[in-house]
Amino acid sequence: MSVMSRFDLSGKVAVVTGGNGGLGEAFAHALAEAGASVAIAARGHERSLAVVDTLRNAGHRAMAVEADITQPQAADGIFDEVEDALGSVDILINNAGICHHAPALEVTPERWREVFDVNVHGLWYCAHAAGRRMKARGHGVIVNIGSISAMIVNRPQMQPAYNASKAAVHQLTKSLAAEWAPYGIRVNALAPGYVRTAMAEVDKPEFKPRWIDDAPMQRAATPEELGPSLIYLASDASSFMTGSVMVVDGGYTLW
Repeated sequence: MSVMSRFDLSGKVAVVTGGNGGLGEAFAHALAEAGASVAIAARGHERSLAVVDTLRNAGHRAMAVEADITQPQAADGIFDEVEDALGSVDILINNAGICHHAPALEVTPERWREVFDVNVHGLWYCAHAAGRRMKARGHGVIVNIGSISAMIVNRPQMQPAYNASKAAVHQLTKSLAAEWAPYGIRVNALAPGYVRTAMAEVDKPEFKPRWIDDAPMQRAATPEELGPSLIYLASDASSFMTGSVMVVDGGYTLW
């Protein structure tokens, strides 16, 4: 098996939660370009359909599933629909996430629950549904999208709910990896730094001095730059890797 062939995802089926914008959309394109059939599971069905149209026009196999992953029953519905249309799911990218900026004493119970419902509970429901199916088949790959916010306290903005939720994602990644390795299931996490998306307004003057100017590379990533790292984790290129958190942050966490 050649080195480059290990990155090939031809014949694989991948699900990307929150795959209709930002990092998720870039991940969907990367997976498709590597050969996978891609299902986007997200709220905002019109946006998902637009991404699917772009993928199909480029010659890729893709579909959209309208789903609210904060609902426990939604995950099984996603996988049932994808399996009926594309076949058994080999790869799950747990990408859906939200963030609210607010100091701890201003975080309402509703906002706290909203962040954890998407970033942790939704991820858990999807991983659980995927894990049951992957265990039955004896193989599978799950990539959870974490964050450097699991490792640092971001500044100048305070975001305690998001930081805590991503720390939970990293630890859950390790727990699932340890449990599911005997079943042929690998579970890793990708922890991006600041990426130029709607969620991270990197050029705003109140953010740029801390987010960008303080970092060794002094720039944000583009969503597309994270695609190759995701393909590494999703493919046989990382076949001896599980329970790891891959940090891709332009050196931000070096300081």
